Amino acid sequence: MNVTRTLATARRVLRQLSHDPRTIALLLLVPVFLLVLLYYVFDADRQSFDGIGASLLGIFPLVTMFLVTSIATLRERTSGTLERLLSMPLAKADLIGGYALAFGLLAVVQAAVATGTAIWLLDLDMAGSPWLLLLVALLDALLGTALGLFVSAFAASEFQVVQFMPAVIFPQILLCGLFAPRGSMQPVLEAISNVLPMSYAVDGMNEVLRHSDPTGDYVRDLAVVLGSALLVLALGAATLRRRTV
Repeated sequence: MNVTRTLATARRVLRQLSHDPRTIALLLLVPVFLLVLLYYVFDADRQSFDGIGASLLGIFPLVTMFLVTSIATLRERTSGTLERLLSMPLAKADLIGGYALAFGLLAVVQAAVATGTAIWLLDLDMAGSPWLLLLVALLDALLGTALGLFVSAFAASEFQVVQFMPAVIFPQILLCGLFAPRGSMQPVLEAISNVLPMSYAVDGMNEVLRHSDPTGDYVRDLAVVLGSALLVLALGAATLRRRTV
């Protein structure tokens, strides 16, 4: 992996995204809007907002980064940009690392804005440090980026990318413990939820909500989310095909 080439790839992706204000709005403003909307939905029940709000801080980064990354990468695949890049002396690790770095930087801003809004504007009540929430959100955004890179290889259009949402994202949202404790689900569903990374992102957020210091479960949750992201990034690299002439 060449650091210079990786940084050059990241700069190119960020330059392209800077010309797409709708994407920036999707990343930064939509999570904030949904958090504010949820705050007023639970206006008479602040305790419910605290629990669901913390969980959503672990879900929003994954969902938005999945959408943005998958669509942006699909455009480069269908336009031939990736094919041209892979005909150059650019390693797959440089390409994947550059994408992960570029979208990771966006994820830092997104997670910071959403977390700051929840804590200081909406007064989210939690026992732990805001930095612990932010760390989970960043790893979850990395996972969303990895899933987007991987899924883009199996879509022929942006519409097909959106069709992957019900298959890849929605089951994780339903089974992550947002709507019901995972332990109260049917045993089969609980077993499935135990292997879905979003479940551990939500658990990590709830650990910060309840405990003032990092717990063993919190560290486990971080490790699972990070390990899942690295695994999917490796799978995404495997979908890249280098052509020789």
